[in-house]
Amino acid sequence: MTQVDLQNFLTTQVFAFLLTFIRMGTTIMIMPGIGNSYVSPNIRLYYALAFSFVLFPMIEPKIPNLAPAAVGLVMLILSEFVIGLLIGSIARILLAAIDIAGLIISTQSSLANAQVFNPAFATQGSVIGGFLTLAGTLLIFVTDLHHLIISAMLNSYELFPIGKAVDFGSMARLIIQELESACIVGVQMAAPFLIVVFLLYVGMAVMSRLMPQVQVFMIAVPVQIWLALVTLAIVTSTMMLFWMNSFAGGMGMLVP
Repeated sequence: MTQVDLQNFLTTQVFAFLLTFIRMGTTIMIMPGIGNSYVSPNIRLYYALAFSFVLFPMIEPKIPNLAPAAVGLVMLILSEFVIGLLIGSIARILLAAIDIAGLIISTQSSLANAQVFNPAFATQGSVIGGFLTLAGTLLIFVTDLHHLIISAMLNSYELFPIGKAVDFGSMARLIIQELESACIVGVQMAAPFLIVVFLLYVGMAVMSRLMPQVQVFMIAVPVQIWLALVTLAIVTSTMMLFWMNSFAGGMGMLVP
C-alpha cells in the first residue's frame, strides 16, 4: 500500500467508520436492554463496534468523503452524538411508560413504599414497575421490536443527513411529544387499577358511614392489595400488548 492509498484510506474509510460508530454507538449505549446498567460498559462498547462495522457498508455512501477542518470535525462529531442520543432517548422514554404504569399501580395497591432497584433506569423504583419493565425489555427482543430501533438508526441518515445543521427545536418538540405519549400510555395501562381501587374506596366509604365502629383502614388495605394483585394477573397480558403497540408507534415516527 502506497502512502497515497494509506492517506485515502485514513481520510475516507476511517473517517466514515468513526462517524458511523459515534451515532450508532451512542444509541446502543442507552437503548433498552443492551444499554441497561447491568450490562457491562465493555460489552456495550464491543457490541457497538461490531454493530457499526456490520452496518458501515450500508451507510458509507451517505457519508462525505473528505474530513472537514478541526472545528468542523468537532461540530460534526457533536451533532452525530446528539442524533444518536436522540434515538436512544426516544426508545428509553417509550420504555418509561411501563415504569409510570407500575408506579401508579403500586400506589393504588398500597405497595408504593416497597422499593427495588430498577436496572433499566439505574434507580430505585416500585416492585411492580420493576417487574413490568423487565417484562417489557424481554418482549422488545422476543418480538423483534428492537429491529425498529435498528431501522430508526439507519433511517436517521435520511432524517438527519451528515453535515447538515441539526434542528434542535424539532428534536426538543419530538422529545416532548414522546414524553407526553409515555405519560398517557402509562395512565391508560393503569386505568383498570384506578377503577377497581376507586370502587373499593367507595365501598369502604359506605361501610364507614353504615358501621362507624368498624376499622375500615384495617380491612381496606389487605383487600386493596389482594384486588390489585388479582387485577394485575388478569390484565398483564393486555397491558403489555397495548404497550408494545405504543412502542412500535413511537419508534415508527423515525421509521418510514
